[in-house]
Amino acid sequence: MTTVFLVDDHEVVRRGVADLLDGHEDLEVVGEAGSVAEALGRIPALRPQVAVLDVRLPDGTGIELCRELRSRMPALACLMLTSYTDEQAMFDAVLAGAAGYVIKDVRGNDIVNAVREVGAGGSLLDGRAASALMGRLRSRSEAPDPLAELTVKEREVLGLIGEGLTNREIGQRMYLAEKTVKNYVSALLAKLGMQRRVQAAVLANKVKPEEY
Repeated sequence: MTTVFLVDDHEVVRRGVADLLDGHEDLEVVGEAGSVAEALGRIPALRPQVAVLDVRLPDGTGIELCRELRSRMPALACLMLTSYTDEQAMFDAVLAGAAGYVIKDVRGNDIVNAVREVGAGGSLLDGRAASALMGRLRSRSEAPDPLAELTVKEREVLGLIGEGLTNREIGQRMYLAEKTVKNYVSALLAKLGMQRRVQAAVLANKVKPEEY
């Protein structure tokens, strides 16, 4: 039995996916949430094996939620289920630790199979998501702005690295768990093509504050 938690701000969508998954004996929906805050309050307590997350939520993004959940529960498989085919979102989701990215207009059976796949420890992207991600990866080296691919929070973390703050100090400044900060640092280093924190600190001190 694979236990699943659903996060989507549209109740109709949650109900539809829940009914779809509960119709299979090997899948069980153990909870639902409509926001990041609600999900963070319920998922760690219920400890599902798979979290199905919408990318856009009223109080944040499913990508940030994925990163935070993975820092607290490394064994949790996060499946992004969204109607948006935004390349940057797909790229960020993979770096945040998402096990899969599926577009909502796929067939119901495809969603079921996706949940089973990530629940079994696999990873997947549907055809459109895979194509967009590969295109994004190919264009990474062509970006003229070294910070172009960083999210707002990653830029903030980069700026604080430039100030010489540790992960713990950054977490205190941004009200984030230290593990979450560590994930941000890993993601921004990967996007910048860097191996060491000191390289990021040097870059942070080269760019102007208004560029963050």
